[in-house]
Amino acid sequence: MLNIDLPLLRLKGRTLLPIVQGGMGVGISAHRLAGTVAGLGAVGTIASVDLRHHHPDLLERGRRVHDKDILNPLNLIALDREVRAALELAGGHGLVAVNVMKAVSEHAAHIRQACESGAHLIVMGAGLPLDLPEMAADFPDVGLIPILSDARGIAIVLKKWMRKSRLPDAIVVEHPGHAGGHLGAPKPEDIGDPRFDFDKVLEQTFGLFKELGLEREKIPLIPAGGINTHEKLKSLLTAGAGAVQIGTPFAVSMEGDAHPNFKQVLAEAKPDDIVTFMSVAGLPARAVLTPWLKAYLSRESKLQARAKADIKRCVAGLHCLTMCGLRDGMAKFGQFCIDTHLAAALRGDVKRGLFFRGKESLPFGSAIRPVRDILEYFLTGRQPTPA
Repeated sequence: MLNIDLPLLRLKGRTLLPIVQGGMGVGISAHRLAGTVAGLGAVGTIASVDLRHHHPDLLERGRRVHDKDILNPLNLIALDREVRAALELAGGHGLVAVNVMKAVSEHAAHIRQACESGAHLIVMGAGLPLDLPEMAADFPDVGLIPILSDARGIAIVLKKWMRKSRLPDAIVVEHPGHAGGHLGAPKPEDIGDPRFDFDKVLEQTFGLFKELGLEREKIPLIPAGGINTHEKLKSLLTAGAGAVQIGTPFAVSMEGDAHPNFKQVLAEAKPDDIVTFMSVAGLPARAVLTPWLKAYLSRESKLQARAKADIKRCVAGLHCLTMCGLRDGMAKFGQFCIDTHLAAALRGDVKRGLFFRGKESLPFGSAIRPVRDILEYFLTGRQPTPA
């Protein structure tokens, strides 16, 4: 573990570097990234959705198959492989988490598989994880971490869990105005609401802890979104955060699990290249304005006007989302197959890919650096020697 002059994160009986690597799908944060981050003493996170894209044998078994009862078990096999590989790479250091989206139809199966495979933590967002304690009840040693964006959401989840005699092991506080991927706000125009400001959410949540008779040190708050400098990390820890969650800088690391083209697109994106739009999951999302996304947005209103429920529109055959704008005819949602375009991004297909990315600049500009350099910069402020 790096020697640092900052408070450390205490989670599940371990003392860790105060950084959580965010979960990024499809396949962007798999075993290599998560295992490397954990191996250096922080929290590494695997995104559970559709990891079979990292396993040619599983892709072959699912080729030309459009039956979710065949495809979803293949994804569980891939998840098992990725968790076990990350744990081996971590070598007993740090913690390995699995991020499971509530909006994914198979979220309960993903949680069970992640726990059976040995994951230390389950992190859940993209919807209120009110029933996460029940879904992980057979695995009491696995830590549970909800992702929420404001104090009201935290209060709802916390009070619900307390009635089940379970407390979160930590809470990720994700700011929709800065994060990448799916955002925790009902509409794109809501993402800049002051209720999401970290200072306000931390203060209100600490007040909530006091009201409920909870020790604030027992439930670390982990801000996420827009944290791209050592100074921001240090300021949040000073304000009482237990750690911070960082996504995009890790996505473009040398150990990141995506194709080099993916990393290049994210690293070279300018502020005007990053846009917010409605995802098929009914949530705002943030991504790079690639040729595919630009073309899609130019005809989005026409596609929404023709929205209709049609099971044949499930291009990948996964029925991956609980509600899908394309499949279920939700006119205000996105009208595209998200799995198809996220998988294209993973492969580095710039013409067809959907490249999720956070809003802020990257700490090393367009340079692709190893995970160790990223951790050292955020924790110490020291810039690495140019490669």
